[in-house]
Amino acid sequence: MTEISKSGIIFNIQKFSLHDGPGIRTVVFFKGCPLTCRWCSNPESHSTNVQILWDKEKCTGCKTCVKTCPQNAITEQSGKIIIDNKQCAGCQTCVSSCPGHALKTEGERKTVGEILDICLQDKDFYEESGGGVTLSGGEVLMHPDFAVSLLRSLQKLHIHTAIETTGFAAPEIFDRVTAYADLLLFDIKHWDEEKHKEGTGVSNTLILENMRRGIADKKNILPRLPVIPGYNNTPEDAVGFVRRLHDAGATKVQLLPFHQFGEKKYDMLGKEYSFIDIPALHEENLTEFQQVFIRSGIRAFF
Repeated sequence: MTEISKSGIIFNIQKFSLHDGPGIRTVVFFKGCPLTCRWCSNPESHSTNVQILWDKEKCTGCKTCVKTCPQNAITEQSGKIIIDNKQCAGCQTCVSSCPGHALKTEGERKTVGEILDICLQDKDFYEESGGGVTLSGGEVLMHPDFAVSLLRSLQKLHIHTAIETTGFAAPEIFDRVTAYADLLLFDIKHWDEEKHKEGTGVSNTLILENMRRGIADKKNILPRLPVIPGYNNTPEDAVGFVRRLHDAGATKVQLLPFHQFGEKKYDMLGKEYSFIDIPALHEENLTEFQQVFIRSGIRAFF
Protein backbone atom coordinates (compact mmCIF):
# COMPACT_ATOMS: atom_id res chain seq x y z
CA MET A 1 0.00 0.00 0.00
CA THR A 2 1.37 3.39 -0.96
CA GLU A 3 1.49 6.23 1.55
CA ILE A 4 -1.27 8.28 -0.08
CA SER A 5 -3.60 5.27 -0.29
CA LYS A 6 -3.62 4.69 3.48
CA SER A 7 -6.97 5.58 5.02
CA GLY A 8 -8.61 6.46 8.31
CA ILE A 9 -11.90 7.63 9.78
CA ILE A 10 -12.31 11.39 10.08
CA PHE A 11 -15.42 13.39 10.94
CA ASN A 12 -14.66 16.86 9.63
CA ILE A 13 -12.23 18.95 7.61
CA GLN A 14 -12.48 22.59 8.63
CA LYS A 15 -10.94 25.22 6.36
CA PHE A 16 -9.80 28.76 7.21
CA SER A 17 -9.28 28.05 10.90
CA LEU A 18 -7.48 30.77 12.88
CA HIS A 19 -7.33 29.17 16.34
CA ASP A 20 -5.51 25.86 15.83
CA GLY A 21 -1.95 26.96 15.25
CA PRO A 22 -0.30 29.88 13.43
CA GLY A 23 -1.78 31.53 10.36
CA ILE A 24 -4.68 30.27 8.25
CA ARG A 25 -5.08 26.52 8.67
CA THR A 26 -7.03 23.50 7.56
CA VAL A 27 -7.98 21.26 10.48
CA VAL A 28 -8.49 17.53 9.93
CA PHE A 29 -10.53 15.91 12.73
CA PHE A 30 -9.73 12.25 13.47
CA LYS A 31 -12.47 10.07 14.95
CA GLY A 32 -11.78 8.18 18.16
CA CYS A 33 -10.41 9.28 21.54
CA PRO A 34 -9.25 7.37 24.65
CA LEU A 35 -10.53 10.20 26.88
CA THR A 36 -14.21 10.87 27.58
CA CYS A 37 -14.07 14.47 28.82
CA ARG A 38 -17.49 15.49 30.13
CA TRP A 39 -17.21 18.98 28.58
CA CYS A 40 -15.91 17.85 25.17
CA SER A 41 -17.22 20.01 22.32
CA ASN A 42 -16.82 17.11 19.88
CA PRO A 43 -18.56 14.14 21.57
CA GLU A 44 -18.92 12.50 18.16
CA SER A 45 -15.14 12.11 18.23
CA HIS A 46 -15.14 9.68 21.18
CA SER A 47 -16.05 6.61 19.10
CA THR A 48 -13.89 5.32 16.25
CA ASN A 49 -17.01 4.08 14.44
CA VAL A 50 -19.21 5.85 11.93
CA GLN A 51 -22.25 7.15 13.86
CA ILE A 52 -25.75 8.35 12.99
CA LEU A 53 -26.98 11.52 14.70
CA TRP A 54 -30.67 12.42 15.12
CA ASP A 55 -31.90 16.04 15.04
CA LYS A 56 -35.24 16.22 16.86
CA GLU A 57 -35.95 19.68 15.46
CA LYS A 58 -36.05 18.29 11.91
CA CYS A 59 -37.81 15.01 12.70
CA THR A 60 -41.36 14.64 11.36
CA GLY A 61 -42.12 11.60 13.51
CA CYS A 62 -42.76 9.36 10.51
CA LYS A 63 -40.55 6.52 11.83
CA THR A 64 -39.27 5.74 8.33
CA CYS A 65 -35.83 5.19 9.83
CA VAL A 66 -37.19 2.59 12.26
CA LYS A 67 -38.93 0.72 9.44
CA THR A 68 -36.06 0.79 6.94
CA CYS A 69 -33.02 -0.01 9.13
CA PRO A 70 -31.80 -3.45 7.94
CA GLN A 71 -30.03 -4.05 11.28
CA ASN A 72 -33.04 -3.13 13.46
CA ALA A 73 -30.69 -0.71 15.24
CA ILE A 74 -33.24 2.11 15.45
CA THR A 75 -36.18 2.35 17.82
CA GLU A 76 -38.61 5.06 18.89
CA GLN A 77 -39.09 5.67 22.61
CA SER A 78 -41.31 8.40 24.04
CA GLY A 79 -41.02 10.48 20.89
CA LYS A 80 -37.24 10.08 20.63
CA ILE A 81 -35.33 8.17 17.96
CA ILE A 82 -32.80 5.89 19.65
CA ILE A 83 -29.90 4.55 17.60
CA ASP A 84 -27.92 1.59 18.91
CA ASN A 85 -24.47 2.41 17.56
CA LYS A 86 -23.15 -1.03 18.54
CA GLN A 87 -25.77 -2.68 16.34
CA CYS A 88 -25.63 -0.07 13.56
CA ALA A 89 -23.64 -1.24 10.52
CA GLY A 90 -23.16 2.28 9.15
CA CYS A 91 -25.01 1.52 5.91
CA GLN A 92 -26.76 4.93 6.06
CA THR A 93 -30.05 3.56 4.70
CA CYS A 94 -31.84 5.57 7.39
CA VAL A 95 -30.05 8.77 6.39
CA SER A 96 -30.94 8.51 2.71
CA SER A 97 -34.57 7.52 3.40
CA CYS A 98 -35.37 10.21 6.01
CA PRO A 99 -37.84 12.70 4.43
CA GLY A 100 -37.05 15.43 6.97
CA HIS A 101 -33.26 15.10 6.74
CA ALA A 102 -33.25 14.60 10.51
CA LEU A 103 -30.45 12.03 10.41
CA LYS A 104 -26.84 12.63 9.47
CA THR A 105 -23.64 10.62 9.39
CA GLU A 106 -20.62 11.43 11.53
CA GLY A 107 -17.45 9.78 10.31
CA GLU A 108 -16.11 8.96 6.88
CA ARG A 109 -13.18 6.90 5.66
CA LYS A 110 -10.77 8.98 3.60
CA THR A 111 -7.36 8.28 2.14
CA VAL A 112 -4.28 10.41 2.66
CA GLY A 113 -4.51 11.38 -1.01
CA GLU A 114 -8.10 12.57 -0.67
CA ILE A 115 -7.24 14.69 2.36
CA LEU A 116 -4.18 16.14 0.64
CA ASP A 117 -6.34 17.21 -2.31
CA ILE A 118 -8.55 19.23 0.04
CA CYS A 119 -5.65 20.70 2.02
CA LEU A 120 -3.73 21.75 -1.08
CA GLN A 121 -6.65 23.89 -2.25
CA ASP A 122 -5.52 26.50 0.28
CA LYS A 123 -1.74 26.20 0.00
CA ASP A 124 -1.45 29.83 -1.16
CA PHE A 125 -3.20 30.96 2.04
CA TYR A 126 -0.81 28.89 4.16
CA GLU A 127 2.19 30.47 2.48
CA GLU A 128 0.88 34.03 2.77
CA SER A 129 -0.17 33.72 6.43
CA GLY A 130 2.43 31.31 7.82
CA GLY A 131 -0.30 28.71 8.27
CA GLY A 132 -0.65 25.05 7.45
CA VAL A 133 -2.56 21.91 8.43
CA THR A 134 -3.52 20.81 11.94
CA LEU A 135 -4.55 17.27 12.84
CA SER A 136 -7.12 17.23 15.63
CA GLY A 137 -9.81 14.97 16.96
CA GLY A 138 -10.59 12.92 18.79
CA GLU A 139 -7.02 11.84 19.33
CA VAL A 140 -4.58 11.67 16.43
CA LEU A 141 -2.27 9.32 18.36
CA MET A 142 -4.91 6.57 18.21
CA HIS A 143 -4.22 6.30 14.46
CA PRO A 144 -0.40 6.33 14.22
CA ASP A 145 0.09 4.74 10.78
CA PHE A 146 -2.51 6.97 9.13
CA ALA A 147 -1.29 10.08 10.96
CA VAL A 148 2.38 9.50 10.09
CA SER A 149 1.55 8.99 6.40
CA LEU A 150 -0.49 12.18 6.30
CA LEU A 151 2.03 14.26 8.25
CA ARG A 152 4.96 12.99 6.22
CA SER A 153 3.13 13.73 2.96
CA LEU A 154 2.34 17.26 4.12
CA GLN A 155 5.94 17.92 5.11
CA LYS A 156 7.17 16.71 1.73
CA LEU A 157 4.97 19.44 0.25
CA HIS A 158 6.56 21.98 2.63
CA ILE A 159 3.32 22.54 4.55
CA HIS A 160 3.55 23.42 8.25
CA THR A 161 2.09 20.63 10.41
CA ALA A 162 0.52 20.79 13.85
CA ILE A 163 -1.18 18.23 16.10
CA GLU A 164 -3.80 18.90 18.76
CA THR A 165 -3.30 16.09 21.26
CA THR A 166 -4.22 14.84 24.71
CA GLY A 167 -0.78 13.23 24.90
CA PHE A 168 -2.35 9.96 26.02
CA ALA A 169 -0.38 7.32 24.11
CA ALA A 170 2.47 4.89 24.62
CA PRO A 171 5.80 6.77 24.50
CA GLU A 172 6.94 4.97 21.35
CA ILE A 173 3.76 6.00 19.52
CA PHE A 174 3.99 9.55 20.84
CA ASP A 175 7.59 9.84 19.60
CA ARG A 176 6.88 8.23 16.25
CA VAL A 177 3.94 10.45 15.32
CA THR A 178 5.15 13.74 16.77
CA ALA A 179 8.45 13.42 14.89
CA TYR A 180 6.54 14.73 11.85
CA ALA A 181 4.79 17.64 13.59
CA ASP A 182 6.22 21.16 13.56
CA LEU A 183 4.01 22.10 16.53
CA LEU A 184 2.22 20.20 19.30
CA LEU A 185 -0.85 21.82 20.87
CA PHE A 186 -0.78 19.73 24.02
CA ASP A 187 -3.88 19.79 26.24
CA ILE A 188 -3.61 19.32 30.00
CA LYS A 189 -6.95 18.76 31.73
CA HIS A 190 -6.12 18.52 35.44
CA TRP A 191 -3.02 18.56 37.61
CA ASP A 192 -4.41 16.01 40.09
CA GLU A 193 -4.52 12.37 38.99
CA GLU A 194 -7.80 11.45 40.69
CA LYS A 195 -9.57 14.57 39.42
CA HIS A 196 -8.18 13.85 35.97
CA LYS A 197 -9.68 10.36 36.08
CA GLU A 198 -12.97 11.80 37.29
CA GLY A 199 -13.23 14.25 34.40
CA THR A 200 -11.66 12.31 31.53
CA GLY A 201 -11.78 8.62 32.46
CA VAL A 202 -7.98 8.18 32.40
CA SER A 203 -4.93 8.95 34.55
CA ASN A 204 -2.74 11.95 33.75
CA THR A 205 0.53 10.14 34.52
CA LEU A 206 1.30 9.11 30.95
CA ILE A 207 0.18 12.50 29.63
CA LEU A 208 2.47 14.46 31.92
CA GLU A 209 5.39 12.13 31.20
CA ASN A 210 4.98 12.54 27.44
CA MET A 211 4.86 16.31 27.84
CA ARG A 212 7.99 16.29 29.97
CA ARG A 213 9.86 14.03 27.53
CA GLY A 214 8.68 16.03 24.54
CA ILE A 215 9.92 19.31 26.01
CA ALA A 216 13.22 17.68 27.01
CA ASP A 217 13.58 16.44 23.41
CA LYS A 218 13.17 20.05 22.18
CA LYS A 219 9.82 19.43 20.50
CA ASN A 220 7.84 22.61 19.86
CA ILE A 221 5.12 22.12 22.49
CA LEU A 222 2.44 24.61 23.50
CA PRO A 223 0.62 23.38 26.63
CA ARG A 224 -3.06 24.32 26.56
CA LEU A 225 -5.46 24.27 29.48
CA PRO A 226 -9.24 24.07 28.94
CA VAL A 227 -10.56 25.93 31.99
CA ILE A 228 -13.76 24.20 33.15
CA PRO A 229 -16.12 25.65 35.80
CA GLY A 230 -16.29 23.56 38.95
CA TYR A 231 -13.54 21.24 37.74
CA ASN A 232 -10.18 22.99 37.40
CA ASN A 233 -10.77 26.76 37.58
CA THR A 234 -9.85 27.72 41.16
CA PRO A 235 -6.67 29.60 42.15
CA GLU A 236 -5.65 26.44 44.03
CA ASP A 237 -5.96 24.52 40.76
CA ALA A 238 -3.79 27.13 39.07
CA VAL A 239 -1.10 26.52 41.70
CA GLY A 240 -1.28 22.78 40.95
CA PHE A 241 -0.98 23.37 37.22
CA VAL A 242 2.01 25.67 37.75
CA ARG A 243 3.74 22.87 39.64
CA ARG A 244 3.08 20.37 36.84
CA LEU A 245 4.26 22.81 34.15
CA HIS A 246 7.45 23.59 36.06
CA ASP A 247 8.09 19.85 36.52
CA ALA A 248 7.72 19.37 32.75
CA GLY A 249 10.02 22.28 31.91
CA ALA A 250 7.24 24.36 30.33
CA THR A 251 7.42 28.16 30.38
CA LYS A 252 4.04 29.03 28.83
CA VAL A 253 0.43 27.88 28.70
CA GLN A 254 -2.60 28.87 26.65
CA LEU A 255 -5.83 29.16 28.63
CA LEU A 256 -8.97 27.99 26.82
CA PRO A 257 -12.13 29.28 28.57
CA PHE A 258 -15.05 26.85 28.71
CA HIS A 259 -17.78 27.28 26.09
CA GLN A 260 -21.05 25.57 25.17
CA PHE A 261 -20.37 24.97 21.45
CA GLY A 262 -20.94 21.20 21.56
CA GLU A 263 -24.15 21.12 23.58
CA LYS A 264 -26.53 20.22 20.75
CA LYS A 265 -24.35 17.32 19.62
CA TYR A 266 -24.94 15.49 22.90
CA ASP A 267 -28.68 15.62 22.34
CA MET A 268 -28.27 14.38 18.77
CA LEU A 269 -26.17 11.47 20.02
CA GLY A 270 -28.64 10.64 22.78
CA LYS A 271 -26.05 11.48 25.44
CA GLU A 272 -26.39 13.46 28.64
CA TYR A 273 -24.58 16.81 28.71
CA SER A 274 -23.18 17.49 32.19
CA PHE A 275 -22.73 21.25 31.69
CA ILE A 276 -26.14 22.18 30.29
CA ASP A 277 -26.81 24.93 32.86
CA ILE A 278 -23.21 26.08 33.30
CA PRO A 279 -22.45 29.50 31.73
CA ALA A 280 -19.46 29.94 29.46
CA LEU A 281 -16.28 31.50 30.83
CA HIS A 282 -14.66 34.61 29.37
CA GLU A 283 -11.20 36.09 29.68
CA GLU A 284 -12.38 38.63 32.25
CA ASN A 285 -13.59 35.75 34.47
CA LEU A 286 -10.10 34.28 34.63
CA THR A 287 -7.93 37.28 35.59
CA GLU A 288 -7.06 35.93 39.05
CA PHE A 289 -6.53 32.42 37.66
CA GLN A 290 -4.19 33.78 34.96
CA GLN A 291 -2.20 35.87 37.43
CA VAL A 292 -1.23 32.79 39.45
CA PHE A 293 0.69 31.50 36.41
CA ILE A 294 2.24 34.85 35.58
CA ARG A 295 3.47 35.45 39.13
CA SER A 296 5.05 31.98 39.04
CA GLY A 297 7.02 32.68 35.86
CA ILE A 298 4.66 30.93 33.43
CA ARG A 299 3.49 33.04 30.48
CA ALA A 300 -0.26 32.45 30.50
CA PHE A 301 -2.31 33.85 27.63
CA PHE A 302 -5.63 33.34 25.85
